Amino acid sequence: MMRGGLWDMVIAMVLFGVWLPSCFSQTTSPSQDGKIKFRLAGYPRKHNEGRVEVFYNGEWGTICDDDFTLANAHVLCHHLGFVEALSWSHSAKYGPGTGKIWLDNVMCGGSENSIEKCVSRGWGNSDCTHQEDAGVVCKDERLPGFADSNIIEMQVNENRMKNIRLRPLSGAHVGRMPVTEGVIEVKFKEGWGHICNTGWTTKNSRVVCGMMGFPSQRTMGKKPSSLQTVYRIHSVACTGNEAHLSACSMEFSKANSSASCPDGGAAVVSCVPGPLFTQGRARRFKLNPMSQVRLKGGAKTGEGRVEVLKESEWGTVCDDHWNLQSASVVCRELGFGTAKEALTGAKMGQGMGPIYMNEVQCRGDEKSLWDCPHKNITAKDCKHMEDASVICNIPYMGFEKSETWYWDSSNVTEMVLSGVKCKGDEMTLTDCQHHSVVSCKRAGAQFSAGVICSDTASDLVLNAPLVEQTVYIEDRPLHLLYCAAEENCLAKSAAQANWPYGHRRLLRFSSVIHNIGKADFRPRLGRHSWVWHECHRHYHSMDIFTYYDLLSLNGTKVADGHKASFCLEDTECHEGVSKQYECANFGEQGITVGCWDLYRHDIDCQWIDITDVKPGNYILQVIINPNFEVAESDFTNNAMRCYCKYDGNRVWLHKCHLGDSFSEEAEKEFEHYPGQLNNKIS
Repeated sequence: MMRGGLWDMVIAMVLFGVWLPSCFSQTTSPSQDGKIKFRLAGYPRKHNEGRVEVFYNGEWGTICDDDFTLANAHVLCHHLGFVEALSWSHSAKYGPGTGKIWLDNVMCGGSENSIEKCVSRGWGNSDCTHQEDAGVVCKDERLPGFADSNIIEMQVNENRMKNIRLRPLSGAHVGRMPVTEGVIEVKFKEGWGHICNTGWTTKNSRVVCGMMGFPSQRTMGKKPSSLQTVYRIHSVACTGNEAHLSACSMEFSKANSSASCPDGGAAVVSCVPGPLFTQGRARRFKLNPMSQVRLKGGAKTGEGRVEVLKESEWGTVCDDHWNLQSASVVCRELGFGTAKEALTGAKMGQGMGPIYMNEVQCRGDEKSLWDCPHKNITAKDCKHMEDASVICNIPYMGFEKSETWYWDSSNVTEMVLSGVKCKGDEMTLTDCQHHSVVSCKRAGAQFSAGVICSDTASDLVLNAPLVEQTVYIEDRPLHLLYCAAEENCLAKSAAQANWPYGHRRLLRFSSVIHNIGKADFRPRLGRHSWVWHECHRHYHSMDIFTYYDLLSLNGTKVADGHKASFCLEDTECHEGVSKQYECANFGEQGITVGCWDLYRHDIDCQWIDITDVKPGNYILQVIINPNFEVAESDFTNNAMRCYCKYDGNRVWLHKCHLGDSFSEEAEKEFEHYPGQLNNKIS
């Protein structure tokens, strides 16, 4: 066991009332057995390494490095969801922890399925100090089927600082949301207290504003306070890049004491809200079309998978070295505060398309994520299962006081909104498009709107390159199309054809539909409501699952098709994900998270009937879940579009892409595509 200088210095700091945070970030991961939990903590570190912390008997603690071996590290890495350990560390390499030292003299064989099966001195029995906390480095490869990915978040000593709020400076601002200016109040174990503003800087204000959900701060003169208050925190010194005030150096008064604040008063901040939270601008706010970063796949405002723009195409960020500093740069760039959590392992779903950045290492004061040091990557460096995500601090808006409820409609007496059409990113229902005067023809209680809420949803996307690769034309004899005609899969002119003689010209292609969300995609109707189709001898779980449209270059529809969901199932899945849905024998239909459904080019109705279409240049458009029958976390990626070149005998597709994969400017150019004049048939 180690004793001596560094530990003596830490003791001296504690005795003189200086609090230094034990670490800046942690990785949380529930135990598979549900009895104890494990996390990686410390700084600096990657998401697959750190000080080992154990949650036992309602309290987090550490493990002593006495008798520690690589076999111990293997068992712990398995607990954390990694395939194996690469190495371990002693002597608090990732910084000393706090709380109890739960385990000491641990000796595992390496094959145990729980640390509890290893030999040790027993829970809480240790003669170590936190200068002997053990750490591990796990192989950056997840165990198949281990659903919980790592979360890098602030580790706050709740005995010192539990929460922070702003109290408006004057009565005139009370009730206005969000509160952008006020006295900083800090919640401690014993109650609320204030910070002495002696030596207070704009860098300190920047950190506090970031915690409150604001991207920046205003410079303020010192405002004396007449508060009769307890000053619990003094001499705060932040760099301005911290994600939380607890990461700054500061001095604490003893509990229940009322130390004075010489030549000063309570610290006050004035914050600058982002565009989405500016008074009176919420409805008009739209993401800057020149923005180089966006969030996708999140359930709430200010969270999602990080995507960056490069050469007019959106791509993702790999999670190697992903931390709160880099995540905070993203959040501030988008008009939010600092990052509350930096998530790894595609926690907000896997993206599609390119991965642009890896090993991003921001200081925290950069204006854009592209300004941060990073590596450009190749396909072998990262996969989309490593996409980085964030949860940003956003201002408190008090929306739970807008009196929006969901209940049985039998006691509804009036309609207050009608004609509501939301894009999906509005903050409240009143921010959506709606009638200026309520106009509801069916005013009975049974026609009032209702919702069922969930914090996870599916997210379907089409494999655009596959459509481009598999397209072809078939002249199919009419005598093979009777079932397709019954399902309305042919153009209207087919009704006047000389059945069973002749043929129809079909534009055919394969489609693979991935579920990259956080919940399975299931038909809205249960099996008892599915419709049996005798000719094809299968059930339809959704009347319309996909629209296929051929558009002129000015957007006019010239031909269309549709696909009913006669069989939603898991054709293939990513490694470690098990298939759950299979249509055979009237089985359950759906698409599991991490799986995809294949509709081959040679099955009925997987086409557009182009018999009546003249040669020329067109746009092929495919829309999944077009009627929004099933909830998804993101509907903007449900459409795919391609340039289509048809010369009367052959067809080519190029630049197939999802509706949200290009920049706004690039998509506008696509819409005004003039076509290839040398392909025109005179």
